[in-house]
Amino acid sequence: MDLQLTGRRAVVTGGSRGIGLAAADTLAAEGCDVALVSRTPSDEAVRRVARHGTRMLPIAADTTDDAAVQAMVAQVVAELGGVDVLVNAAAQPAGAGPQPAAAETTDALLREQFETKVLGYLRCARAVAPHMTAQGFGRIVNVSGLNARASTSLVGSVRNVSVAALTAALAEDLGPRGVTVTVVHPGLTVTERTPGMIAAKAAADGTSQEEAERALGRSTRLGRLVTAEEVADVIAFLCSPRSVAINGDAVAVGGGQPGVTYY
Repeated sequence: MDLQLTGRRAVVTGGSRGIGLAAADTLAAEGCDVALVSRTPSDEAVRRVARHGTRMLPIAADTTDDAAVQAMVAQVVAELGGVDVLVNAAAQPAGAGPQPAAAETTDALLREQFETKVLGYLRCARAVAPHMTAQGFGRIVNVSGLNARASTSLVGSVRNVSVAALTAALAEDLGPRGVTVTVVHPGLTVTERTPGMIAAKAAADGTSQEEAERALGRSTRLGRLVTAEEVADVIAFLCSPRSVAINGDAVAVGGGQPGVTYY
């Protein structure tokens, strides 16, 4: 299937690692020019995305700062000629270990998470929306997480549900003007953090790393963890013109949650 992404101009936040980097790499492989946005773009990330031969623009920007976001988008428009796609992935990944109880969750912790994952996503969407609506086309994909469907992490649940609500509201506003907005919910995902996560679980459970890895895999219907690249494949489809029938909705990309039915 041709995703019709050749020549599109994409902004990917959180692009220095994990799902953000995998999404930027996949979009570049599909023919997109990519603005790779993070607080400190790494040389390794830049090389990985640039190897596909499309235009690649590394930008250092903090999405908790609205002025920095506005300046970042202005630079993208000036150097790439516009923006067609936004992937919001700049957020602190959820931990695999025990989460703090409600009584131990501080105001500061929740505010910090909202500044990055909720307000940061809004700032970026708000900055690119005028450019997308002016051309009658745009795709915004928000990377959230399956904590939106769980109550085991107060902070993770609240921030991820908020991203889903933000997505739906933006979709209603922007959809009639040619811009769709969707949210993907990854679960535990194989990234550069995974070896440390497996080692920590093995230490906590008193098991081998192989046993810890198998235990994590049992959290999905696949019997293994999904990779960042597999999540990125779904994101790339949602960034394409072919995804027009999906707007405001959530797509789970965690390999399937055992024991539950969503409809």
